[in-house]
Amino acid sequence: MIGLDTNILLRYLVKDDLVQWERATRFISTRCTIENPGFIDRIALCEMVWVLTRGHGYGRADIVRVVGRLLASPELLLEDEELVRDALQSYERSGIDLSDALMAKVNLAHGCGATATFDRRAAKMDGFIGVS
Repeated sequence: MIGLDTNILLRYLVKDDLVQWERATRFISTRCTIENPGFIDRIALCEMVWVLTRGHGYGRADIVRVVGRLLASPELLLEDEELVRDALQSYERSGIDLSDALMAKVNLAHGCGATATFDRRAAKMDGFIGVS
């Protein structure tokens, strides 16, 4: 298994630099297999979503599609895949960021009763408590 950095994922998904897109695509297609998948950790996933949203103007539906595509790829393995799936559903249904939804799912999975936040939208979601 080999870890994939955010910049490799972004170049693979977005053709904003043709040379790096070709290199990333070649690397993933030759080095990431079902037997030896490319590993996407939670940090790289959240960074990727942030860049796609802020830097490339991806909307909520676009992010759901992209992350869903990564989850469906047998050549890629996302850290805490089930938590990512749950967080993606929360993200799709709510106004909170995917990173916030994932944080709440991870914290709950590690025994936290909730995640404290100042974010008013997040505070309305399961897994969060608002701090006032």
